[in-house]
Amino acid sequence: MSGLRVGLLLGVLLLLGTRAGAGDETTAVPAAPPAPPTAAAPLARYNIATLSCAGYHEALLNERADVPHPDSIDFVMWLLGYSIAAAGEHVMYVGALTPFGFALDAECRDRPLSSLREAIVRVQLRRTQSMDLAHLNCHDFESRNADVEKTDPQSAATIMSGLQGYAAARAGTTVLDTGARTGFAAALAAECAARWHESLDEAIAAVAASQDSARRLKPPAAHGR
Repeated sequence: MSGLRVGLLLGVLLLLGTRAGAGDETTAVPAAPPAPPTAAAPLARYNIATLSCAGYHEALLNERADVPHPDSIDFVMWLLGYSIAAAGEHVMYVGALTPFGFALDAECRDRPLSSLREAIVRVQLRRTQSMDLAHLNCHDFESRNADVEKTDPQSAATIMSGLQGYAAARAGTTVLDTGARTGFAAALAAECAARWHESLDEAIAAVAASQDSARRLKPPAAHGR
């Protein structure tokens, strides 16, 4: 994973997670400079319950233009968000992305036939530099996120991938759909606008429940190797 991009992302996450008031353990940091633009990754859908570790590596390393493949950092961020919610936690660990990615890579190399979801469960989270979704007001988050989207849209998209993965685990689905991120972000913004007093965790839970109901009416197809 790109060290520059991850470094910018950590700064943005710290900024988004800063809460005003005494006793706040998180320190605000200046807005990060925009990351260099990259080509948009093709839309793809994966079921991590059936996608093998070998298939995961193939998806990340695939460079064929005619085969859909995800942005690698967004993919890992989604998996990190999923892992956190699956563990019953509501804290995004700002410093966990890189160690999580390396640990998952090692786990998958050791057990290539294991499903990606099984591998995620075995990876230990590094609980450092936390952003507590249960204590972060969703209106405050959306306000800061709107600013980040203007200055660093790539980091904003990656952060939303993490929240989308978190929501997926809360909804009980194992499908990673890169094409659904925009819809998820819009639904989250609408929820926060309508119920500005909610925490970000409560808003995500509401969106997850709503999307889970819609998903039950029309289950999506997904890649799985």
